[in-house]
Amino acid sequence: MNAISTFIEHLPKAELHLHIEGTLEPGPMFEMAARNGVELPYASIDELEAAYDFGDLDDFLGLYYRGMSVLVRERDFYDLTWAYLQKARRQTVLHAEIFFDPQAHTGRGVAFSTVIDGIHRALLDGEEKLGVSAKLIMCFLRHLEEDDAMQTLDQALAYKDRIAAVGLDSSELGHPPGKFKAVFARARAEGFLAVAHAGEEGPAEYVWEALDILRVVRIDHGIRSLDDARLTRRLADTRLPLTLCPLSNLRLGVVKDMPSHPLREMMQKNLLVTVNSDDPAYFGGYLNENYRAVQEALGLTVKQLHALARNSFLASFLGAPSRQALIARLDDYVARRAPSLGDAGTIR
Repeated sequence: MNAISTFIEHLPKAELHLHIEGTLEPGPMFEMAARNGVELPYASIDELEAAYDFGDLDDFLGLYYRGMSVLVRERDFYDLTWAYLQKARRQTVLHAEIFFDPQAHTGRGVAFSTVIDGIHRALLDGEEKLGVSAKLIMCFLRHLEEDDAMQTLDQALAYKDRIAAVGLDSSELGHPPGKFKAVFARARAEGFLAVAHAGEEGPAEYVWEALDILRVVRIDHGIRSLDDARLTRRLADTRLPLTLCPLSNLRLGVVKDMPSHPLREMMQKNLLVTVNSDDPAYFGGYLNENYRAVQEALGLTVKQLHALARNSFLASFLGAPSRQALIARLDDYVARRAPSLGDAGTIR
């Protein structure tokens, strides 16, 4: 491992775009299938991994939903979340804001309480035993109707103290954010923050809708924002955060290769961008692997890596004292480590 890779490994950071169901690794998937009597359409782990060849977002989602069918009991959701938190701690992720998709579970007969109780219990253990703080974001599935999302919001109200925000994910094309205007308005009225996936495969217009109709405080993905100069200026002026997921973009064909990823251009245009792993079990890497991929492909310097990590805390839903404490920890780490990197830390 070279010096810059080691620097990334221990760099204090937050993760803000992580689907907990997308952390289900093949081994645990087969283990849960066996203990829950769920039959998977794959004979082995090798056969399952061979299916991780996605042409686009919808190709991935088909496999994603089949995989999560093994999540049945509270223990499954606990084990899934605990495994991610352990991985996050090893990668020096100090804070995580985690998406979950309740409709994908309640729609197949798993109680909302089963899902959130398992995840929440793991998050409490993660903070106590690992020192990883976390917040939970409940996503609505955009390929379903708004009435279904409204029913899910009804179920969530009993757990308002466990959920920081609502989000919007799943198939983007053909399902603009404006489709969910009423449920987001109600969620905001109930005190939830709002985020939304927009501008991944969908056009820049979807980002406008997420901002102006859903009134989100963070855009998930958003790389198509660069197609619209006026939108790019707005995002730069407001410093509204975007949660980029480089390896996901590569594996789903959103970018043709990593050197063409727009992250560096977005930083140069003063956008508040962060690096995240999205669905790491499927896309070939967790947070550190995403940092390394863009660093190697785009030639990011220590100063730029420092800025990305700082952005991750600035864009988080942490209170100001917690946010500033983590930024101070980050700044101290960089001050101690950067001088030893020599040419690897050259600022361009």
